[in-house]
Amino acid sequence: MQTDVRHVADGTYLVHGSNTNWVILAEGDAVTLVDTGYPGDREQVLASLAQVGSAPEAVAAVLITHAHNDHLGSAEYLRATYGTPVYLHEAEVAHARREFLHQVTVGEVLRNGWRPGVLPWALHAIRSGGTAQVPVTAPAPFPSAEGALDLPGRPVPVHTPGHTDGHAAFHLPRTGVLISGDALVSGHPTSRLKGPQLLPDMFHHERARAVASVDVLAALEGDLLLPGHGPAHRGPVREAALQARERAL
Repeated sequence: MQTDVRHVADGTYLVHGSNTNWVILAEGDAVTLVDTGYPGDREQVLASLAQVGSAPEAVAAVLITHAHNDHLGSAEYLRATYGTPVYLHEAEVAHARREFLHQVTVGEVLRNGWRPGVLPWALHAIRSGGTAQVPVTAPAPFPSAEGALDLPGRPVPVHTPGHTDGHAAFHLPRTGVLISGDALVSGHPTSRLKGPQLLPDMFHHERARAVASVDVLAALEGDLLLPGHGPAHRGPVREAALQARERAL
């Protein structure tokens, strides 16, 4: 089965994995990989690189929005196999090493099991490695304290805590793209909503901070939202963020 790779902007590809997205930023022969799906998505990650004419050896860096297993899945594999650096916000580095875990618990999932879509999602998450141990041995904070990273696509990290303490989105000012991770999504198997929204409450470490971070995203210029879950959303990023905030209140 061919991996679902969408060319959404200049040098920018959105890849739909199994319930989770990742993004490839291409520049010449090199690429930046933003997130890596579930551990069970590894073959899709490698296939997506091949589909854009790249290879794991050409990945200049892996950027992780946050260290949940459905985004961290193949980061350590790429680091250990190809020496690819793995970068996160400084507040998320220890999370990636699994010194602690800010993730929905089995108990919380069971308590929400009556909600539509929760149990099928949970079963898929388990089968895809959502509860596997996939820590990154040597994650590193972003090499630049502020501004664009010197990587393909020139992504600008934007700290958006709440979903986890060190969650980061990535802004691409040149192309008007926002890679929002789980700070702002456009759909999820456990949500009946379509379009810009926050994930259901059980997924956030601190919901109030997650809501507040939407205002940070609303201040960014752009017209294409690439979320961690759901399809690409075209239209002003500010309007998408404000819609999600309104739905969360």
